[in-house]
Amino acid sequence: MLKRRASATWEGNFQEGKGTVSATSGVLNSTPFSFKTRIVSEDGTAGTNPEELLAAAHAGCFTMAVSVALGQAGFTADKLETKAVLTLDTDKLEVTAVELNLTGTVPGIDEAKFQELAGGAKQNCIISKALSPGIDITLNATLA
Repeated sequence: MLKRRASATWEGNFQEGKGTVSATSGVLNSTPFSFKTRIVSEDGTAGTNPEELLAAAHAGCFTMAVSVALGQAGFTADKLETKAVLTLDTDKLEVTAVELNLTGTVPGIDEAKFQELAGGAKQNCIISKALSPGIDITLNATLA
């Protein structure tokens, strides 16, 4: 069993307070987050938010899962790029969807096989499994 660790601190009320998140790896090290970074600002200049971190985790996990699927089928990608778009319903305060937008450069693969392997990776990605079935996960895969 692997265990991954992260921590968060918060000071103040929801709308005016502020916090930081950190992770053992150091990639997050007292990274700021607040109501503004979570609900108001989408540009990321003021800090991060849990939904952005979840979208990043999903993009990373899914892209690695595609790489595994390709390798098992005898292919190696020159490049895979995934952009994850997470939808947060701000009225209900719940994540409703994640859209995975994959672009891949994979020598020797045809479109049908690429779509098949990407679809399987979407289903088998650890983060997809954690979000299912409550979150609608869609995939747009493009072979470059």
